[in-house]
Amino acid sequence: MNGQQAVSCVQRAGFWKEWGAGISLTRAGLFPHRDFDNRIVAFADMVNHRSSPYDDCGHGTHICGIIGGSGIFSDGRYQGMAPGCNLIGVKVLDKRGNGYASDVLAGISWLLEYKDKLGIRIVNISVGSYGKKGMNENSALVQGVDRAWDAGLVVVVAAGNNGPRRMSITTPGISRKVITVGCSDDNTEVLVGGNRMVDYSGRGPTAACVCKPDIVAPGSCVVSCASQTDRYAIKSGTSMSTPIVSGAIALLLEKYPDMTNLDVKLKLMQTARDIGLPKNQQGWGLLDIERLLS
Repeated sequence: MNGQQAVSCVQRAGFWKEWGAGISLTRAGLFPHRDFDNRIVAFADMVNHRSSPYDDCGHGTHICGIIGGSGIFSDGRYQGMAPGCNLIGVKVLDKRGNGYASDVLAGISWLLEYKDKLGIRIVNISVGSYGKKGMNENSALVQGVDRAWDAGLVVVVAAGNNGPRRMSITTPGISRKVITVGCSDDNTEVLVGGNRMVDYSGRGPTAACVCKPDIVAPGSCVVSCASQTDRYAIKSGTSMSTPIVSGAIALLLEKYPDMTNLDVKLKLMQTARDIGLPKNQQGWGLLDIERLLS
């Protein structure tokens, strides 16, 4: 599924209102691309402490475009999943995509502080760490996303690109509370972070024997906004699959605004389509937007 196909699923659902659901957390910034219109309602920089939106990596802007780009510069060809949603960018990694757990946790704390004021409902975390030190449910990152979940936010986290080994889900995607997203089309060889990869989507179970990911969505060769004026870029990875699910959840909450994060998780589970892969590769199955919104 490329950017255009992703939007086709949304168009068939017929929801084109102004979303109030705020969606955040970007990885390395948020460039004010024309496709975001005037919907970047807040920006917080945990790395360089700048006040205006920027992106020195391109990753965060691409993710936000998948979630909520309007496609205005491409005449609608590269619209995001929920092209009317508000966007809140929280920069937690540097221009190389590296950073500290403390900055991610600071970003989560910022979101919790401002969630009511900014109307934040969904937290997209296309960030992951893979190492023995943090691969348990008592790690600071897992506790951080669990805190956001317990506060009522719908937390959607990437499964990471360390597959196809067992137990290759990155932290904080190993959390049993959050919605962890894998890639449904990683059988195609693509560039992921500058390396040619295939079968890269993180697989479960976790060290605590929890089946992960929870759901999968397309993530290979997705077209979305670039961190340059009026440009688009192609990127691949579970970082791209995750905002497809986040954007679909924004559509769901637009239709059913009283749903809790547990309601959302259950609805995703009930409507996902089995694509015949092992449970620790596909979870509940492939995101099916039409069934989700029915």
